[in-house]
Amino acid sequence: MSASFEPSCAPSPFDHARADVILRSSDDVDFRVFKLFLSLASPFFETLFDLPQPSEEMGTDVEMKDGLPVIPVSEDSKTLDPLLRFCYPCTLAEDPALEDFRDVVNVLEAAKKYSLDAIEQTVCKSLFNPKILEENSLRCFAVACRARLQDESVLAARYTLREPLVPAWFGEIELITSTELLVLLTYHRKCATAVLALKNDLSWITAEYPEWYAVPWMIAMHPNGYTCCTQSRSGRYPEFYGYQVAQWWETFMDSTFLDMQDKPCAETIRQNVDKAILTVRQLNCSSCSSMAPAGLREFATLFTNKAEELIAKVELDLKF
Repeated sequence: MSASFEPSCAPSPFDHARADVILRSSDDVDFRVFKLFLSLASPFFETLFDLPQPSEEMGTDVEMKDGLPVIPVSEDSKTLDPLLRFCYPCTLAEDPALEDFRDVVNVLEAAKKYSLDAIEQTVCKSLFNPKILEENSLRCFAVACRARLQDESVLAARYTLREPLVPAWFGEIELITSTELLVLLTYHRKCATAVLALKNDLSWITAEYPEWYAVPWMIAMHPNGYTCCTQSRSGRYPEFYGYQVAQWWETFMDSTFLDMQDKPCAETIRQNVDKAILTVRQLNCSSCSSMAPAGLREFATLFTNKAEELIAKVELDLKF
C-alpha cells in the first residue's frame, strides 16, 4: 500500500469515535466497530477478540490506526455493511433492507463464515420478498432448502411455477439434493394437472356468468342479438346458453391451458389474455373489439382466482 493511500471511512454507525477495533473491507473501507457487539453475535468474533490484542508499542506486523488494531476481511464493503448492521443493537442500526439476490447471498455466506447463526436465519428470510422471488424463485428455493426453512421453501416453490417445468441450469442447483429437485418437479407437474380441472368442468364460468348477455364477447354475440364473429364448430367446448363460443375465445382457452402445463401460474393467464385482446383487435370486428378487452380482463381475474384455489391445495412433499 502506498504511503499516500488512505482507506475511506464507513458511514454511521461504523464511524464511532469510541469504537475499539477496525474491520477493513477488501475494497479498503474502514468500519470502526465495537468488539462487544460482534462478540455477542458470534463465537467466531468472541474467540478472535479474546486473543491478545496488539498495541502501537508492541511493534507487531498488525496495522494500527488511531490506536486501534486494523483487521482485514475478505468481504467488500457492500457485503460487510449489512452484515454488521445485523450484529448491532436495533437502537444503533436497523436491519438493512436487502433487495438484490446476490447481495443477500453474499451476506448469507459471510454470516456462515463468521458463525452468525441467528443472523443467518434472518438474512435468509430476506430472500423471500416478492421482488427477489419473482426474479430468482429457483435460486431462492435452493437456498431455503439448504437452510432447512420449510415455509420459505414452500413459498419459493409456488413462485417457481412461473418457470418452465424443466428449468434452465442455475448455479444454486448444486445446493440441493436430487430428492429435493424431484420433489419440486413433481409439485410443478401436480399443479399443472390440478389446473386442468378448470378445462374439464366449465361450471365455474356459468356460475359467475349465469346469462349470455353477461359475456356476449365470449360467444361473439352483438348486443342486437346476431353473431358478429366466427363461432367455433369443433365441439371442444360446450355451448353456453345455447350458443357456440367464439373461435378466438376457444383458441385463447386452448393456448392458455397448453401453456399452463408448463407454467401453471397467474402470469400465464395474463400473458394469454393480452395475446387474445390483440387477436380480437386484428379481427376488425367493431362489436368484439369494443367488448372483449374489458371482458377478458375481468375474466382473467376469475380464471386466475380459480387456478390459484386449485394450486393452493397441492402440497410440496418436502419435510426437513
